[in-house]
Amino acid sequence: MTEELFDVVNERDEVIGRQSRSEVHRRGLMHRAVHVLVFNAAGQVFLQKRSLKKDRQPGVWDSSTSGHVESGEDYDACAVRELREEIGLELESAPQRGFKLAACAETDQEHVWVYRCEAEGPFRLDPDEIERGGWFAPAEVTRWMTSRPQDFASALLVIWERLAHGVG
Repeated sequence: MTEELFDVVNERDEVIGRQSRSEVHRRGLMHRAVHVLVFNAAGQVFLQKRSLKKDRQPGVWDSSTSGHVESGEDYDACAVRELREEIGLELESAPQRGFKLAACAETDQEHVWVYRCEAEGPFRLDPDEIERGGWFAPAEVTRWMTSRPQDFASALLVIWERLAHGVG
């Protein structure tokens, strides 16, 4: 399997080059990613526990789905692809955009569009990506993050903080 190629971007999220995944991460280059939060009708959010096989932040809880935008791909197409690949959720169009995070240390130098959608599951979890998943009440997630932030992906902590303050 050939290594993924990412668009390298500047602080304004403008494409300035293209590099392999390993090179982007090794050199700490800015690139693009998406996070999607899936809520059910009861208002619970589906979170995934990242597989221990992951090269970045293995074994921590993360957004319902997340992933890198591939070179030449746009954010919306990536959100649809990640939902399908990671949890088996098929959408005909991109979920609702919430807000965008600028690349920073907490996002692993990723410019991130955060999306949200509603679905009930059950989901088909990709075992290479996800150890397990579960539905959680938002208040429970907030309490858990406050007491044990180390259990969560750093980008999700930033995303959840924005949500808690009504942004997005």
